[in-house]
Amino acid sequence: MMAKSANEDQLFIGIDGGGTKCRATIYSTQHGVLGTGLGGPANPLHGLERTLESIMVSTQLAMRDAGLQLETIHQIYAGLGLAGVNLPSLYEKITEWEHPFKQMFLTTDLHTACIGAHEGGDGAVIITGTGSCGFSHVKGQSVNYGGHGFALGDKGSGAWMGLEAIKAVLVELDGLGPQTVLTPVIKNHFNAINAMDIAEQMAGQPSSSYAKLARYVFDAAHQGDVIALAIVKDGAAYVSQLAHRLLENNPPRLSMIGGLAEPLNKWLDPEIAKLVEIPKQPPEMGAIYFAQQSVLEQDQKVAL
Repeated sequence: MMAKSANEDQLFIGIDGGGTKCRATIYSTQHGVLGTGLGGPANPLHGLERTLESIMVSTQLAMRDAGLQLETIHQIYAGLGLAGVNLPSLYEKITEWEHPFKQMFLTTDLHTACIGAHEGGDGAVIITGTGSCGFSHVKGQSVNYGGHGFALGDKGSGAWMGLEAIKAVLVELDGLGPQTVLTPVIKNHFNAINAMDIAEQMAGQPSSSYAKLARYVFDAAHQGDVIALAIVKDGAAYVSQLAHRLLENNPPRLSMIGGLAEPLNKWLDPEIAKLVEIPKQPPEMGAIYFAQQSVLEQDQKVAL
């Protein structure tokens, strides 16, 4: 259940920022969800300015959807769950931002995803989207694994799959590796003639550009392509291992969130796949819950 504030007319905004997109939801303790908005990538690891821009774009679109005047932003409590802020330096940079909200409460996208998935209750969550990571909160204790960022980690994610696909295609095009049905598909995606065309277009590209290629890997795997099957199975094995690690803390529920949650499920260890439950709330609602709880804790301290 969503926490209720003592002040029934308070406005909250929950923001879920990842490597591909930023979602915002405005919530009234009296009327519920008022509006939503969608912005671009919001992982400060891949650009602080772009992250702040995406937050503001999604916020303004949510306010417009809610029928709120822009100056109302100064009355809104914001809960932010962002990828990348598990790194202390990035957390500090975001907290130093001169934001327009009444107050801002910052945590990781893992934390807010877990809060939302279990409606504030204990549980574990695995994010498998542009990146990958796992988080568990049980009896007041939190642990997280992965989340090291692309390309140091994020195994089993969309970005990782896209990178592995491109590597396999480049090796084949150079005549140094086995054939894969991914090659003509990737060449067509980039309108490329040779390996150098692909390498040139991907030079310096963010993780989201690689994640767009993940769907080709799943399609090829379903066709029985050996290379694509190896990529998908390797990624699924990592996610299954991540789940086993999270389950060591005995969370009462386990959910998966992200664009790869559904397509990866059939490739997971059967014992893990049967444990995965549908999230009760999306991450942006978890961010609202986080902001509400933070405000309540503040009020309680003042009352003391």
